[in-house]
Amino acid sequence: MDQEKLLYFKGLLEGRLHVLLEEAGKACNGMRQEEHSEDFPDPTDRASLESDRNFLLRIKDRERKLITKVKEALDRIDNGTFGICESCGRPISEKRLMARPVTTLCIECKTEGEHQEQIERMRGTRPKGSFPH
Repeated sequence: MDQEKLLYFKGLLEGRLHVLLEEAGKACNGMRQEEHSEDFPDPTDRASLESDRNFLLRIKDRERKLITKVKEALDRIDNGTFGICESCGRPISEKRLMARPVTTLCIECKTEGEHQEQIERMRGTRPKGSFPH
């Protein structure tokens, strides 16, 4: 991949990282403020708050994992391995990188991996030795 495209992806990833970190900071501050205003005598209101908080925490956990992937992608740009499939060593298409710049697998290897996962899930759902009804 040429230097201009690498710089483009680096800027894209740095921008995404900045937004994710900014949002994480806002969420932490928001949760701190909620802690001080959580005196709900109604159990339904309390349950609703807890449900909302759990949902927010699941989203933030996904964002935390994405932050890690973005940082790893920036490291790959720095060490010259960005855009190279970890499995087969071939270049990852620019179209795929545009859609998912943190990817480490070309579309062929990713498709094959998903197919293998599907086969393993199917094997795990049927008890051994039983026939379909």
